Amino acid sequence: MKDLLHKQLTSIIAELNYPSVEVIFDKPKVEAHGDLTTNVAMMLAKSVGKNPRQVAQSIVEKLPINDSFLSSVEIAGPGFINFRFATNYVVENAKRILLEHDSFGKPNYANNKKTNLEWVSANPTGLLHAGHGRQVLLGQVIGNLLEWTGHAVTREYYFNNAGNQMRTLAESIFIRYCQLLGDDLPFPEEGYKGDYIVEIAKEIVAVKRDSLKNVGEDKSYFQKYGEEWCFKKIKKTLARLNVKHDVFYNEDSLYSTGKIAEVIEEFRKKDLVYDSDGAVWFRATKFGADKDRVIVKSTGEPTYRLPDIAYHREKFRRGFDLIVDIFGADHIATIPDVLNGVKALGYDTDSVKVIIHQMVSFVNGEEVVKMSKRNAKTYTLDDLIDEVGVDAVAYFFVMRSVGTHLEFDVALAKEQSDKNPVYYLQYAHARIASILRHAAEEKFSVDRPQTMNEKTDYSLVKEKEEIDLLKKLLEFPELVQNCAVSFEPHRLTTYLREVAETFHRFYHEHRVINDDKKLMQARLTVCLMTKIVIANGCKILSVSCPEKM
Repeated sequence: MKDLLHKQLTSIIAELNYPSVEVIFDKPKVEAHGDLTTNVAMMLAKSVGKNPRQVAQSIVEKLPINDSFLSSVEIAGPGFINFRFATNYVVENAKRILLEHDSFGKPNYANNKKTNLEWVSANPTGLLHAGHGRQVLLGQVIGNLLEWTGHAVTREYYFNNAGNQMRTLAESIFIRYCQLLGDDLPFPEEGYKGDYIVEIAKEIVAVKRDSLKNVGEDKSYFQKYGEEWCFKKIKKTLARLNVKHDVFYNEDSLYSTGKIAEVIEEFRKKDLVYDSDGAVWFRATKFGADKDRVIVKSTGEPTYRLPDIAYHREKFRRGFDLIVDIFGADHIATIPDVLNGVKALGYDTDSVKVIIHQMVSFVNGEEVVKMSKRNAKTYTLDDLIDEVGVDAVAYFFVMRSVGTHLEFDVALAKEQSDKNPVYYLQYAHARIASILRHAAEEKFSVDRPQTMNEKTDYSLVKEKEEIDLLKKLLEFPELVQNCAVSFEPHRLTTYLREVAETFHRFYHEHRVINDDKKLMQARLTVCLMTKIVIANGCKILSVSCPEKM
């Protein structure tokens, strides 16, 4: 609908010999002002030497206003042009919802663009805590949005099973193992104190008994067992949320295959690194940084920047057209250096999109819920799923902008009322399903969209609440595309809430089940259209759509 209007205005501006400008539409804040508004006349006024209202009038005079497209066009304020779509045009366009059904809202604008999406990437040192949930679900929904809009998405998980964190994991398990066998060994201050460490140690005791008590410095068995145990649990938790990765990329492979050494060598050839105080420094100041950055410490251990640079080079080498990384706010300091390093290697970092999400806190009534991987009282993502359910977890973690702090209200997530946004949305879907079941009992065909299109007398779809609902449903394809382009899945949750609200207004104002069979058929069609849009939106959000509640 907006596309056709855009074409008409662009054509009229050219016909009037006005300068070419981008025609932008907004939704008026006041419903009485119409469906769309544009300030294009104000944008043109100075260059054409007229006041904005004169420019607006010259454009409006050439617009066809009839029931086939626009019912009214008005000039408001200093020169805004307000448009209202004709009822017939809205209804005619809505038929495509039934025709496209499961595919409605799938604009293939990306044309199979090869896209890499990397997220979660927690090292296998413990369970996923509840705070991980925000990134887990953001990545899940962003991946769904990219696929819905035509991207060929590779979902990737990057991890490291070596280094100090893994050594700490091994030592923690070893001490618990010895303690279970009666040795009163002190637990390391920086060790992982969670109950899962004891659980791992108990499993090893059952397998090895006391044969590993005197291994000395070699804790490799404990490290390998702990790594595999943690990864199995992490994958199981992700599976509960329907999160699946295509690739698990091990950071250590960058060392074993010589990729890290290659990067350092290439930097040296370009005079982008130097040695000082036993460390290797990257000349980040050449790229606008306030100071150079250490990429290899004096101990010989790399900082996060070096393997991340090598890893992103490998993504480019693998042929991805778009690279999407999702990180927590704690990564914000290293990202510019990594991108500068990749750029220094000759790659166009404009094709790298880095999404930084703010942290999440949890409240349960008046109680603040805390979690820490090294604290014995860890609140895990599994605990959260058990408490509020998969759907609430999936919905609540994406319903705020990534750039804002998220407070997850556990009590609200469990509440079965209109206050709970996911419950409210699912209830709308279940109510429509109930209506359609009743209609089926009355011999109405409600399971074949094409048949409903043929049987429906669309001239009966004319009430304000019906047309408002259809207009809202027709926003879905553009909304999905905008969410994918801007990487803002929270906008989809806002939209679906509006769909549910608009449907409930329609339902309360107009009886769907009534004695007028033709009218009933028309309203059933509107209901099915709404059900399709809600279901498609929920599919993107990885939220279920129950038929009964």
